[in-house]
Amino acid sequence: MNFLLETLQLIVMSMYYNIEAFVRLFIPFKKKNITGEIVLITGAGSGIGRLMAERFAPLGVSLVLWDVNQEGMKETARLVKEKGTTRVHCYLCDCGDKAKVYRVADQVKREVGDVSILINNAGIVTGKNFMDAPDSLIEKTLEVNTMAHFWTYKAFLPAMTANNHGHLVSVASTAGMIGVNGLADYCASKFAAIGFAESVALDLLAAGKDGVKTTIVCPHFMNTGMFDGCSSKWPLLVPVLDPDYVAKKIIEAILTDQVYLLLPKSMYILMGMKKILPFKTGNLLGMYLGALNFMDAFKGRVKKEA
Repeated sequence: MNFLLETLQLIVMSMYYNIEAFVRLFIPFKKKNITGEIVLITGAGSGIGRLMAERFAPLGVSLVLWDVNQEGMKETARLVKEKGTTRVHCYLCDCGDKAKVYRVADQVKREVGDVSILINNAGIVTGKNFMDAPDSLIEKTLEVNTMAHFWTYKAFLPAMTANNHGHLVSVASTAGMIGVNGLADYCASKFAAIGFAESVALDLLAAGKDGVKTTIVCPHFMNTGMFDGCSSKWPLLVPVLDPDYVAKKIIEAILTDQVYLLLPKSMYILMGMKKILPFKTGNLLGMYLGALNFMDAFKGRVKKEA
């Protein structure tokens, strides 16, 4: 190793990548063609999962829908067929159950083929303070929001790496980047999902599998019914997001191989401030933004994020 040579390479490549990122602000990257890809969406029976499926429908892909809600999946299938796709397959699957994930994954491989775009979207929220949340709900939150990603990656990533082709998408949350009062278990599960996705991305890079892309999605809370009763203190700065807008941006991120997607855009600034501000100043900013009171009007029902 040559210290001076590698340091020079670091400086030059850093300048190049920064210029590339700046240019991308004004000239969007060309969208890739995903015709013929097999796209699996967990939590596809309603909400953001259904909306993503509808947006994938006219792109020439085969859709594989997973959910615990059979009727919801059937409705999603009907909607995507209206959008133009005929290749849609529905599977009842509790993503928090490892055995069921592996069993249904094997069924998908036999009946449809190797999944090439995997979107881990399913999730739940208890909406209770940590000490008030039953242990069973805390465990279920971690099983669905975090561990399900391990099992789906284990099931579908080998084929992607063998072909050096694929895309892993983790629909996490800004609650996986900053703690929120009343969401300890949910935040922990989303922090873990982000850390897992980042680590696997580095594993792929180290293995030279640059054809397998990764996208980590961190939206602010969405108006899907999952956070019924919650509202933003300053909606112009940090709004509760329209799920159709989020679905649109996720598809765009996948088609342009965007690694991180934070929504709304103000979150890029806020997350940067979190990293550089003193702890007390960060807390002050959090109180200003309503982070201590966001869950005050939560309905208290366990909701499936799909």
